[in-house]
This record gives sequence, C-alpha cells and structure tokens, in this order.
Amino acid sequence: MRSIMHANRLHLLLPFALPAAADASTALHDIQSPALDRLIARATLVERVIGEDFQRTLPHERWVARQFGALPSGAAAADEAPLAPYMLRADGGEPGNATWACVQPVHVRIAHDHLILIDPASLELSDDEASVLLAVAQPLIEELGVRIEAPKPTRWYLSGDGFGTLAGASPLRASGRNIEIWLPHEAHSGERSRAWMKLQNEVQMAWFEHPINEAREARGLPAVNSIWFHAQGAAQPVKSPFARVFSDAAATRGLAMTAGVATAAAPTSFAALPAVGSGGASGGSSAANTNADANSATLVELDPFSAPYIQQDWARWNDAFAALQTDWLEPALEALQSGQLGELGLTLCGDTGSVTLTVTRGDLRKFWRRRVLASLFIE
Repeated sequence: MRSIMHANRLHLLLPFALPAAADASTALHDIQSPALDRLIARATLVERVIGEDFQRTLPHERWVARQFGALPSGAAAADEAPLAPYMLRADGGEPGNATWACVQPVHVRIAHDHLILIDPASLELSDDEASVLLAVAQPLIEELGVRIEAPKPTRWYLSGDGFGTLAGASPLRASGRNIEIWLPHEAHSGERSRAWMKLQNEVQMAWFEHPINEAREARGLPAVNSIWFHAQGAAQPVKSPFARVFSDAAATRGLAMTAGVATAAAPTSFAALPAVGSGGASGGSSAANTNADANSATLVELDPFSAPYIQQDWARWNDAFAALQTDWLEPALEALQSGQLGELGLTLCGDTGSVTLTVTRGDLRKFWRRRVLASLFIE
C-alpha cells in the first residue's frame, strides 16, 4: 500500500533557533540532538549569511522577503525587509499600491541613562486594552494626515507621505537594547523624521496616566507608553517557491496570500502536517493547489524560540529545542530514510545571521560528511 507523503520537499524556517557562539554552551546545555546532528553532518550547505551587528531587520525576515521576491527592483538586499503591506493583508486589510508601515504599541523602560525597548510579546496586551488605546490614538494620527488601518488592535498599519523612506528596526531586533540607534530614520540621509517624532509624542502624551495603563500597573504589568515603527514598504508582485506555506507569522502568511499560495497555521508536529493533496491549507487558488500536488514544496515556519532568545531565558529555549527534536526532526529524518520525504531544508536563524542546509535520502549515505552543529554558530 502506498504510504502517505507529507511533502516531497519540506523546508523548516526556524527564527532564533541558532544561538550566537557566545551563548551556545548555555543554550544547548545537556541537549541530546542525534537527529539534528545526523542531518547537519550529512547536509549540503546552501547559504551562510553572517549579518552585521546593527542591521535593523532580522535574518528570517530578510530570508522570506528574498524567497518571495518582495524587494523593490534594484533594492540592496543586505538590510531590506519591507513586509508591512503583506502583514496588513494577512491581518485582513488590503494594502493596494500605497506604502505602509507596521506600528505596534510597546513599552519603553527608563534605564540609568537611556531607554530600553521591551519585547512587545511580553506586554500581555489584550485586544480589549489595545482597542481602547487605539481609539485614543487614532484621531491624533488622522489629524496629522496619516491613514491608519487596524484590523488587529495590537498591530496597526500607517500610510502617509510625510514618512518618506523612513527605515525602522524590527521590534525584536531592538528589544532589550538602548533604543537610540534603533529609532526610525531616513534611509538615504540617516536623519530623524520630524513627522514620526511628532506623531509618537502625541500618542505618548495621550496615553500617559490613561486608566488602561493605571490598571495594568496595578496588576504588575508594564504600561503601554509608546509606539514602534517598522517594516515600511509597498507591496510588490511576488512569486512563491513553495506550493504550501504553514506559518503563524503575518508577514509570511501575507506573502503566501499575495502569491496565491495555500496557507495555514503552523502544525504542532511533523505528524500533524497535512499530506499532499489532503487540503489543510487555505487561501490558494485552484492552480496553486494543483501545483501543490505536482511540486509539493512546503514551507513550515516554527517560532517557539523568539521570546526565550530575546529574554535570554536559555532554560525555556532549551526546552523548545528539545521539543523541536521530538516533534519535527526525528520524524522528518525517519521520513527521509523511508523515502516518504524527498528533501528536508533547514534555515536556522539567529539575531544577525542565518544558515540554510538541505539534506536528501542520498545525502544520508555520505558517511564522509562530518559537519557538526558548532560549525554553524555565528559570532
């Protein structure tokens, strides 16, 4: 009887799954990873991107932007990830031809002599709280001639001529750091944007001592005291190298939707990945679904690592790494060995760089290949 094929080619995108060399011994303390070790040892190295300390975008953002061809014609790819319009589409809006930026409510903490951005995911901001704060901020934003769409109350999208070519840093790139160098600036001149600074100040003053924030602080939660600008760009015609995309990230889902490819939330395990031709992903055209049967190239983005990585909670990161082994890598290796999976791709990302590998059933027999996990760490 013919076995069910989950995918002919499966690619796992793993944000923040690659610790920096300095953190590796702590992050991987007492980890047993025989499946990953064998996959890495036999794999073909496709790409190694070192990155730079002060890049404003994240490696996995740049990777998906390049894979789908979302960069403007002639753009330098080194630090480009204009993903806001695709995020807007995934959240239920329609970007059209306008230039959009994503804006998120955040907490900025006062340190000894500087300000530090806190990971927005750690705010525990409810939709109800965000909706109240949005209702306060929206008229201030619109008074300045800025268009706002907010299909998700915790993630807004702004479009205005006054923002020009403003470049902002991804929240997780700046989280935990002095925000001074990460604040939005004109991409071509490096100057601060007066339009953005005025808007940010208006919102900050309106939220200062707001009852929502007073109630949050009474519960021991950080106040929502600022907004963060990032991912500005206009939607481009995109193409997908994947027939199916499974991800919880708005940018990745929006890119797949724009390319007419079936998309769905990330499965909990390799076993839960729908078999080719069985459905389980939506949003693609019938042509895309036919392509899925013929090509069966599947992208799965898994992100249990971001929060513990940013918070330097290596015990929780370690647990997520162990779960990745059990839920995905061990069964994927077995599927490769049995021929149920034709090729496995892995893109492991840190906060500055990434490594992409592929491994096939034939590669597993190449015993002379002896790459080790430590060789992938990025300084």
